Amino acid sequence: MRRTVKTAILVLVGVGAVVLLGSAIGQWVPEDTADAGQPLLSRGAERVTVDVLNAGGVPGMARTATDHLRGAGFDVVSVGNAASFDQDSTVVIDRIGNLPKAAAVAAALGVRSVTSEPDSNLFVDVTVRLGAEWSAPETGVDESPGGVLEWLRRVAGRQQEEEERSPDG
Repeated sequence: MRRTVKTAILVLVGVGAVVLLGSAIGQWVPEDTADAGQPLLSRGAERVTVDVLNAGGVPGMARTATDHLRGAGFDVVSVGNAASFDQDSTVVIDRIGNLPKAAAVAAALGVRSVTSEPDSNLFVDVTVRLGAEWSAPETGVDESPGGVLEWLRRVAGRQQEEEERSPDG
């Protein structure tokens, strides 16, 4: 009996080792290969990747623009400062040769200046260089803490009024 248990354990360990070895080798075998002319990575049709740079020197400007762009559905993948802070006006730069994507970013930021300077080394669709004169476009929503709190008070007040008017309340 003891010999049978040892044999069973040895067989299970051997099978486990074979499974692990097969799994390790299997991860290096490609499942599909791309055709010779087909790109290895494809960009999503709807996804626009953006790099936001503060070139005007106004503190927090790049973060404000990033929040605004993300709220508009853009994928901001990099935020930071430009090499210098000497730029007055904002420019949106197309990096992949697709001006409509850059124009959509410019429209979201309220910017009119769009140029095309493709650069495949940047790994983004669009670069935004914010000048000192840029300010976030009006969204019609008061995002300040007081504005949000006031809105919540109004909503809560309406709910309370409706509850008082209803026959069940």
